[in-house]
Amino acid sequence: MTSETLPFQYLAVDGPIGVGKTTLVEMLVRRFEGVKVLEDVNNPFLEAFYQDREGAAFQTEIYFLLSRYRQQQEVVQRELFNRLVVADYTLQKNRIFAYLTLSDDELMLFDKLYSVLEPHAPSPDLVIHLVADVDTCMERIKRRSRAVEREISRDYIRELIDAYNHYYHYYDRTPLLVVDTRHLNFPERPEDFEDLIQRLQKPVRGTEYFVPLRG
Repeated sequence: MTSETLPFQYLAVDGPIGVGKTTLVEMLVRRFEGVKVLEDVNNPFLEAFYQDREGAAFQTEIYFLLSRYRQQQEVVQRELFNRLVVADYTLQKNRIFAYLTLSDDELMLFDKLYSVLEPHAPSPDLVIHLVADVDTCMERIKRRSRAVEREISRDYIRELIDAYNHYYHYYDRTPLLVVDTRHLNFPERPEDFEDLIQRLQKPVRGTEYFVPLRG
């Protein structure tokens, strides 16, 4: 058993596609013997969405919303909070994507469902917002080579990065740690990960920024 602890029980890692959320979640779960909550990447509508098929955006976002909500309820019902729980998304990310991709009529319907579900989802003790530029995200997307992501455009990633940055600029629901990943490589440079661990072992109040100890 690990003797290390973190000053929270539920951590959510968020950020645009390709920024490195799931990689960091996997590393944290291994380090602290925690429980991971990964979003369903096998959304059956996702490929059609990336191919810009009519109606696919609404189907994609509704599927993700219901899937993520179900996962959040399972976390609560299984009483996993005696162990560290680490998720690679927040439920609120659904609105970031919905406002970016849905028509006004679709968004109205989406918001009605979201407003019913969101109050019943647990809030993380801390959110880590991973940030990077378009080139970094596109390179990481290319490197992991998921078939469903081959149609993702630079313009879409740029819009998504802007939407995330706007949302978290005004975020105040929970403590927030913003981590610029452009010059970090957690899986290949252990010192980067160790620096982040040291930061996570200290309290985060409001919005704070992770500045690596090693220059």
